[in-house]
Amino acid sequence: MLRAGIKGERESAYLIDFDYAKSKSTVVIHDLRLEIAGRVAQIDHLMINRVLDVLVLESKHFHAGLKITEEGEFLRWNDFQKSYEGMASPLTQNERHIQVLRDVFRTIEMPSRLGVRLTPSFHSYILVSPSARIDRPKKFDTSRVIKADGLKGAWDKYVNGISVLGVFGGVAKIVSAETVLEIGQRLVALHQPAHTNAASKFGVDPNNHRVQPDKLPAQELMPPKAVDPQPGNLFLCRACGSNQVTIQYGKYGYYFKCASCAGNSPIKLNCGIDGHRERLRKDGSKFFRECSECRTSRLFFDNEASRPSAATSAGG
Repeated sequence: MLRAGIKGERESAYLIDFDYAKSKSTVVIHDLRLEIAGRVAQIDHLMINRVLDVLVLESKHFHAGLKITEEGEFLRWNDFQKSYEGMASPLTQNERHIQVLRDVFRTIEMPSRLGVRLTPSFHSYILVSPSARIDRPKKFDTSRVIKADGLKGAWDKYVNGISVLGVFGGVAKIVSAETVLEIGQRLVALHQPAHTNAASKFGVDPNNHRVQPDKLPAQELMPPKAVDPQPGNLFLCRACGSNQVTIQYGKYGYYFKCASCAGNSPIKLNCGIDGHRERLRKDGSKFFRECSECRTSRLFFDNEASRPSAATSAGG
């Protein structure tokens, strides 16, 4: 999942650089992390031009598709469950980034006109993969959600649509290319890299990229609330209390099947954060609980390790 996010950012960075990296009137900054007054903005891509337009660009990787409702709710396609699932609004997320940026700009030196300090204009765009499908509503404005390869066209359309008054306002605060570069350098000087060891955080061996359950925090290995564990029996049948259960797939998704009484027990996952939805991913006999918002993958259950032995099945 981390690789997918990085791939999406790199794809967007390539397309942005293709159109703007050689421009003498635009500064492009990738992967800028700013902190101020206890708030953090992790900005995927930032562009500043000579009219002090600041484009704040958030990359989102959707391997299958994205749907936006009339109420502005964002849904992404879950290919595993064959349905859409909710996600945090990237537009709202980007607005928070802009709030932090406004505060940061107040702390850096900016050019002035007739003794009046010039202020930038902020523009939010969400970039998705050129191959991703976007289902758009009819009424809710999604013009700021665009394919990564359509950024230049979208921005040119916006600029061409500016009123005469807006054009004069922009010309009034136009600055030199050197000044734009200096502003960009001041922002980069404030960059605060995040010191996160992803391999350690998710219990991943960098050599084989497999989750190591023994390296995960103990609390992350606890079973879901739907199952009442007892010492020595991590998952029990809710009907007979037997630990001879395996995970099976049925009409309503995954559930525990008891080999002793043939009873069924539900599986309900919850990472503990409101709005997040965990799901199970099957890999052979193993099942992993995954939260796309938290970007976590944890070993949940192994059917092979929990399968009743031949003697037990025969009643021995």
